Amino acid sequence: MIHGNNTGDLYYLSKWAQDPKNRLHYYGQDGSLVLADRRIFMVHYPHYAKAMALTGDFDLVCNGHEHRAVIERIRNIRGSETLRIDPGSVAGVSAATTYVFGDLQTLEFEIRPVPGYEKK
Repeated sequence: MIHGNNTGDLYYLSKWAQDPKNRLHYYGQDGSLVLADRRIFMVHYPHYAKAMALTGDFDLVCNGHEHRAVIERIRNIRGSETLRIDPGSVAGVSAATTYVFGDLQTLEFEIRPVPGYEKK
């Protein structure tokens, strides 16, 4: 997990991650990991995510903050593309309630509505 721009996030996420009963890893402001042989970077802000995507150091860069779902391929300085994803908002803040589901092997992702909360 990383924190967003809610100041309570810093306190509560670090507190929850310290509880041995929880299976959380709290990275702080940003984090990088390797999952299914994919290099992944996470950060809350889209401008930071776009900058990290440009480096070409990651296969996938995830961000939040926009409260709308985005899947885009960004041409990076290495001449290839980095996938940037914002899953949107499961709370429906100023946009439809969404999440992103995908396959790390193929890097194919799709925006999906949160069941039961689709806009009518």
